[in-house]
Amino acid sequence: MTCVFVQVRCAPGKTYDVADAIAAKEIHSEMFSTSGEFDLLIKIYVPAGEDIGRYVNDRISPTEGIERTLTTLTFSAFQ
Repeated sequence: MTCVFVQVRCAPGKTYDVADAIAAKEIHSEMFSTSGEFDLLIKIYVPAGEDIGRYVNDRISPTEGIERTLTTLTFSAFQ
């Protein structure tokens, strides 16, 4: 599994609706409300063999109320 973090910018007034919709999909490990340019930070483990871009585009991006996402990949550099 690959750990990725997805930052989500929501339409004004839609953050709680977006968070509820993503939580209902049960695809995240953790989700946080954040301040700044983005409204939510979501930690996701993408199954091995899955294309990360498609995974995010198919499962997160189509959620109503999302204006933009930013995906950050992680790597095991310190073992």
